[in-house]
Amino acid sequence: MLVLLSLLQARRDWPGRALAERLDISERTVRRDIDRLRELGYRISAAKGPDGGYRLDAGSELPPLLFDDEQAIVLAVALQTVAVTGTGFEEPAQRALAAVRQVMPARLRHRIDELRVVPVAAGSALAPVNAEVLARLGAAVRARQILRFEYSGGTGAATGGVGGDAATGGAGAGDAATGGVATGAAGVLSPLRRAEAHHVVLRLGRWYLVGWDLDRGDWRTFRVDRMRLRSHAGGEFAAREVPGGDVAAFVSARFQGEGDPAAGGGGIGGGWPCRGEVILAAAARDVAPFAGDALVEDLGPGRCRMVLGSWSWNALAAGLGRFDVEIEVVGPPELARACGHLARRFAAAAG
Repeated sequence: MLVLLSLLQARRDWPGRALAERLDISERTVRRDIDRLRELGYRISAAKGPDGGYRLDAGSELPPLLFDDEQAIVLAVALQTVAVTGTGFEEPAQRALAAVRQVMPARLRHRIDELRVVPVAAGSALAPVNAEVLARLGAAVRARQILRFEYSGGTGAATGGVGGDAATGGAGAGDAATGGVATGAAGVLSPLRRAEAHHVVLRLGRWYLVGWDLDRGDWRTFRVDRMRLRSHAGGEFAAREVPGGDVAAFVSARFQGEGDPAAGGGGIGGGWPCRGEVILAAAARDVAPFAGDALVEDLGPGRCRMVLGSWSWNALAAGLGRFDVEIEVVGPPELARACGHLARRFAAAAG
């Protein structure tokens, strides 16, 4: 029955004979198992005739779910991850995990308990996100609806961070000179905003709406926890493509000093103010997990090439030290000079 349910979920229509052949059972057994699934709450429609078959329809209620061992473990690990990564859904994720674990056989519970997800580093305190707001944003993206909302800038004016979080890299407010991350005055709701809802993304534990700001005629990235949606949408819009065509790259650029139209970037421009290239005496697989948004290229056993950026040459040079391996600076000269400057400073500090 579990395999039968998986097949029904995999494609829209299944002829009865094809299901019987796939499961190596009789068509009569297929009909009997279909009836048992219906008793469990699954809405399965059947069509008679030579071209007839079965279709799993959407139901009005969530029926009992059936998972194989691998699916159950993946689900539990995913829920653990949500519960510790600051997405705003920690409490419901913990309740869902407890419900899933309760009905697991003992052999799976033991495996789940051995796979505890632990955050490596605690982030800053995150404002919870209302699940209903996220659902409304998702619906607006699917329906291509224009959203009307008020927007709070949090404490951005005081901290210089992205909407009040200096830890995110210090990108500024949402005008052309600061990279297009939308903010407002600290703790004050902005006048009514109108934006085409194109994408909802999750970055470093925060939810963002990527949309075309109709009043400013440009792309903006809005923090969802600071949006106060109005009850009525403002009509539909034609789909647009974000600059560069890659939503993930576009959002990352907004927090890396990129996306300044005044700098000639047209939304995704020259990148970090300081960008350098080095060769590290370490395998790419050992460097990549700690390289952030840097480009890491394998150069063979024990060597890799890395291209990375930062707000200053000293910060860029200091960041290389965390890998604790031999470093060859490929360029530019400013990075080499910064490495020398830090070397002298640290030598003096060592006495």
